[in-house]
Amino acid sequence: MPLLDPTLWQDGPTLTGGTAPVVEPATGRTLATLDLASPADVPEAAVRAQAAQHEWARTTHPERAAVLRRAGDLFTAHADELREWLVRESGSIPGKADFELHVAAQECYEAAALASRPAGQVLASEAPRLSFTRRVPAGVVGVIAPFNAPLILSIRSVAPALALGNAVLLKPDQRTAVCGGLALAAVFAAAGLPTGLLHVLPGGSEVGAAVVTDPRVRVVSFTGSTTAGRTVGELAGRHLKRAHLELGGNSALVVLADADVEAAVAQASWGSFFHQGQICMTAGRHLVHASLYDEYVERLAARAEALAVGDPHRDRVHLGPLLDHVQLRRVHGLVESSVEQGAKLVAGGTHQDLFYRPTVLAAVADDTPAYAEEVFGPVAPVRSFATEGEAVALASAGPYGLSLGIVTRDAAHGLELADRIPTGTAHVNDQTVNDEAVAPFGGVGVSGTGARFGGEANLDAFTELRWTTLRATAPGHPF
Repeated sequence: MPLLDPTLWQDGPTLTGGTAPVVEPATGRTLATLDLASPADVPEAAVRAQAAQHEWARTTHPERAAVLRRAGDLFTAHADELREWLVRESGSIPGKADFELHVAAQECYEAAALASRPAGQVLASEAPRLSFTRRVPAGVVGVIAPFNAPLILSIRSVAPALALGNAVLLKPDQRTAVCGGLALAAVFAAAGLPTGLLHVLPGGSEVGAAVVTDPRVRVVSFTGSTTAGRTVGELAGRHLKRAHLELGGNSALVVLADADVEAAVAQASWGSFFHQGQICMTAGRHLVHASLYDEYVERLAARAEALAVGDPHRDRVHLGPLLDHVQLRRVHGLVESSVEQGAKLVAGGTHQDLFYRPTVLAAVADDTPAYAEEVFGPVAPVRSFATEGEAVALASAGPYGLSLGIVTRDAAHGLELADRIPTGTAHVNDQTVNDEAVAPFGGVGVSGTGARFGGEANLDAFTELRWTTLRATAPGHPF
């Protein structure tokens, strides 16, 4: 029996939000039918999650860790089946799907290790008592995940939250609800996770709002656009809840005067065109020293023209389809308006249905739409700079601060330059798209609230720090 048997997708009470097709972007075919949640389903799921969480929190750390390790093994054991879903449902090329599966397994293994991390500290006290801190589970965690890397961006919160003794309400984007939701539910069920601890609630923004505002949900983990993140943060703040917000980006790739142009272009092509540019860390602003600019643009355009775009399930391609026509209209609209405002279209700028050609824009300015905004498509706007001071100013400009890449022959100097640019992650002699389960990940500015996912940062994200004291006998007080 396959891990993702559609007849077993719904575990627990029937969802009341109707149904929706699971659509393959490359062909428009319906792969399956999905049950959707409505806001009315959230309280019932939260009640069941809260009841199950009390028991789960009392289990030993080896028991919780064992479930997470088995889950990691299952992502590997069922890689062929899960890869096909990632390719067909999310438009991933097989290599990108394999990367998601690798990270998913690693997230589970790293989460298993969290269960036995030191839980607190013994503190000095003026009174004759034992004084200590202890990390305790937050309770019920709400996870709202996007479509672009559906497996990674769900599991990176679900796995550590469960390992640390929490229950989870997971609302995946309904367009990738199999990869970003039902796959996780199937894996954890097979791994022996007790029932009631993980609830998958596919649906629209109204379901996400219900998750954020439900009184039993104490922590919210949201990954998505800055616009949606503002709404989630406002709702969470109104209800006095912690919200970890990992939002959009418009990351700079800085190519210094001493860089090897071909090496830089190799980084640039991957950084801008990987997964059709539908990655929050995508290199959205190419800042190239004036002495290299013309050659860089020419070589990047040649690479873009050489890339194959097509159905990743049936053909060997470098880029698959954009997710849907909403994405297509946004991407093409930004390209067209940029050209209208004076940008030079050097490569791409065309599409056949959802298959968008990798695009290079030159002669961009501060207000060029595809340069100033997050495109979330395979578009590389290139701009020159004359001095490193100008490069720092350009890379630091704008509201985003998610990722940064610097290409130079002098790695130490690249590191010094990175320290001058505000960003959540920085990569010297690499492009902007990087992710590892052991590394804290997040942005500054409108790229997020400074919260981090990954490694030990998950301890802060999904636990509460409780101060506790213990006396041998009760003290006397003045009254």
